Amino acid sequence: MVAKIFRSIFFITLIVLLLSLVLIFWMMYGNFNNRLVTELSNELEYISAGTEMNGTAYLQSLSDSDVRVTWIDRNGDVIYDTRADESAMENHMDRQEIIDAFETGYGQSVRYSQTLAEPVIYCAERLSDGTVLRICAEQYPLWAMVLDMLQPVIMLFVFAAILAALAAYRMSRAIVKPINNLDLEHPENCRVYPELQPVVDKLSAQRRGLIRQMDELRFRQTEFDAITSNMSEGMIIINDKAEVISCNRCAADMLGITGDIPKSILYLNIGDDLREAISTAFSGQADSFSVRMGEKFYSMLVTPVIHDGSVEGAVIVILDETEKEERDRLRREFTSNVSHELKTPLTSISGFAELIRSGLGDAADVKHFADNIYKEAQRLIVLVGDIIKLSQLDGREMIYDDEPIDLFEAAKSTVSRLSNIAESAGIQVQVSGENAMIRGSMRIIEEMIYNLVDNGIKYNRRGGSVSVDVSAADGGVRLSVSDTGIGIPRDQLDRVFERFYRVDKSHSKEIGGTGLGLSIVKHGAVYHKAKLSIDSELGKGTCISIIFKRI
Repeated sequence: MVAKIFRSIFFITLIVLLLSLVLIFWMMYGNFNNRLVTELSNELEYISAGTEMNGTAYLQSLSDSDVRVTWIDRNGDVIYDTRADESAMENHMDRQEIIDAFETGYGQSVRYSQTLAEPVIYCAERLSDGTVLRICAEQYPLWAMVLDMLQPVIMLFVFAAILAALAAYRMSRAIVKPINNLDLEHPENCRVYPELQPVVDKLSAQRRGLIRQMDELRFRQTEFDAITSNMSEGMIIINDKAEVISCNRCAADMLGITGDIPKSILYLNIGDDLREAISTAFSGQADSFSVRMGEKFYSMLVTPVIHDGSVEGAVIVILDETEKEERDRLRREFTSNVSHELKTPLTSISGFAELIRSGLGDAADVKHFADNIYKEAQRLIVLVGDIIKLSQLDGREMIYDDEPIDLFEAAKSTVSRLSNIAESAGIQVQVSGENAMIRGSMRIIEEMIYNLVDNGIKYNRRGGSVSVDVSAADGGVRLSVSDTGIGIPRDQLDRVFERFYRVDKSHSKEIGGTGLGLSIVKHGAVYHKAKLSIDSELGKGTCISIIFKRI
């Protein structure tokens, strides 16, 4: 901007200077010609007076003069001329200065002389005898005047150009300085010349508007970040070039992004399903697909962002459906296991009933068949009962009394119910500890203790033992049931609480059981908000602990 202002001022100054010089030369030239005409007129008066007194003799004395004098009679013929032969000269009656002199007594004109071959100024005066005396002098050419003054003019022009450059530089700097010194953060505090004040006022108004807009945008951005960062779902926003505009932390964690977010969503190694879904979204339609990444199962929904009828991007929502998938898997396994568990006793019952109906065997065989049918029916009743208990604990459909419970007394009462079973299996069961009060459902607590002790007896060796201990621990009450049984492999400890899961399936068939006991224990612990843990060593035994909140 400084250079532009400098050039403008500098060249305008030079143009003004040139025009001024031309005008000065023109005025000087006109003034010089006027002075020449005045001098010629004065000289003509002197010559006219001398000619009237002495005639041709006086004119002959002027032959060495710088001016040319011509004497013309009344008919326009030349009587005498100081520069040419009058006999060879043509009639001058058509000359303008001669015509004016005859009519008014004085005439003047400027024209190109064929005789002298240059512009000439003519002045004519009528004498008393009616003749006309004319004097002339060459007009000084303008170019000659310019050449005579060329050197000082060039020096003057160079000096003026330097002054113009300095003035233009200082003036351009002075004009731009207030603009360069504008404090855009606080333009209202700047001191500027009046012509710039409207610009400063407008900048101040725009700055206030921008501050309001930026504050609102920051608030919206903070609000958006707070919402997206606390979402349990992953969210990625892309533009129409598939470039990532926003990606919340949850989405980065789901997709395993540890460093910077990729510039393009297509850089993520998710597969062709993502590319196809994005292509579908860019065509204006939503699309979804599911993908498994390691042990996680995700569902992705790609929705187009449409503005003014055109697709400007897409929003990708990532849902973690691992738990849902796991529930579906467990539900399928549960259905399969229930079907299998129900099918075995029902097949036995159906087979024995078929034998009885066909009349095969004697009375002793029939009694044996009936005993087997009774055992299998009892097994079915226990299985269905356990399934109902689990279902009720899952859905919290049963209404349990929330009451104070002495966990030590509950443990002794439950163990006493299993004394006959333990005695017949050759297992010693003992209860130790102290009285400790908790709050919960007596029915569920007794069911949990019963299943733990029952498992300790079933999966034990003859001559083994089961210990039940109630003690204070971690600000609560710990119930521990340990046995000296077969133990559980380390890699299967996390699965023993699954429904129908058995570590030793062949041994389980021998001792009976539904495979739902530990599942009921787990759901009971969840119901009471208790902490459940298990520790086991294969061949040495198992210890299961539950920590309840103390009253």
